[in-house]
Amino acid sequence: MRIEGRERREASILHADLDSFYASVEQRDNPALKGKPVIVGGGVVLAASYEAKAYGIRTPMPGHEARALCPRAVVVRPRFDAYMEASRAVFEIFRDTTPLVEGISVDEAFLDVGGLRRLAGSPERIGIELRRRIRDEVGLPITVGAARSKFLAKVASAVGKPDGLLIVEPGGELAFLHPLPVRRLWGVGPVTEAKLHDAGIRTVGDMARLGERRLAALVGPGSGRHLFALSMAQDPRRVETGRRRSSIGSQRALGRRPTSEADLEATVIAIVERLGKRLRGAERVCRTVVLRLRFDDYARATRSRTLPEVTDRTDVIMAAARGLVADAMPIIRERGCTLIGLSLTNLDNHDAVQLALPFADDHHEELDHTMDALRNRFGRDSVTRAVLVGRNHGDDAPMLPD
Repeated sequence: MRIEGRERREASILHADLDSFYASVEQRDNPALKGKPVIVGGGVVLAASYEAKAYGIRTPMPGHEARALCPRAVVVRPRFDAYMEASRAVFEIFRDTTPLVEGISVDEAFLDVGGLRRLAGSPERIGIELRRRIRDEVGLPITVGAARSKFLAKVASAVGKPDGLLIVEPGGELAFLHPLPVRRLWGVGPVTEAKLHDAGIRTVGDMARLGERRLAALVGPGSGRHLFALSMAQDPRRVETGRRRSSIGSQRALGRRPTSEADLEATVIAIVERLGKRLRGAERVCRTVVLRLRFDDYARATRSRTLPEVTDRTDVIMAAARGLVADAMPIIRERGCTLIGLSLTNLDNHDAVQLALPFADDHHEELDHTMDALRNRFGRDSVTRAVLVGRNHGDDAPMLPD
């Protein structure tokens, strides 16, 4: 909770988070959907309105399960162009409010409004005006949390949902934080939550009272140190502007029906083609390819492969991705796969040394850029691999610029 070496005196870090973003855009653009349970996405729930969430519908729930929970829900196809347009409009208002904006995703950001009291009023007044402008100018509800740290601001916005404003006043951080369930802390997923519950730790206050040493014995030294610091509201991170993405990824939901190995291969190829284009468009190169899988029982698995040198070439990334899938194929056959994702990590600027595989020739780089240019001019699917002809692999979800 420090800024430029001194402790903040005001709750001047805001976390602004659009409420049920995709579903809210659909309700905004189609007034007949207002007040109704809305599900975005058919095979897998991409978003649900608060009316749908009241029935227990969550992302990424399979569509048939969601419809069983609420048969009268209205299911709409995603319109990613509309969501990106709305996101751009919201971020323009963010940047008009303060130059210190750190985008987290297309529907949320941190804003540092420290030092703006004379120009715009208190953080609370700024939060009120921010919400009003987004409601009036973009037509969407947004929740804002404010605190002296990024962590607490994000927790405040989660507690303040939907369509709210919650300020954690200086000096009141522990009184706000300690009664909350442990799952509110970054780093507490279902497995860690179960471990903590087994030890009788259910609230953040329970965790703080346990102490760092005993907490580390439960969840490991690194996690114990991290979680204890958060339980004491310690988070010195600043709002960072201009930070480049640390990874570029994409995923596809496959549904609960059996997926053939040929379909799985085609899905991987489609993902790699799009990731390669995005990587080159961002003028980045990657060193590590990460495969993420979700199975029929909702368990997840991750595999990764680090290349000897950085690259932006589709053929190199494809070879690594195919190798990861081949290694994971026994468990996929045994458990079934409902979601597959790939991420490119350990990114660097594109002028770094490129990897040249023995079986690759100099034409691959030229081919990548030629295909990118054709797709930019004539559409994403204007040029594709033969195995993808006639297959629909869906649209990429909107995301912040790479």
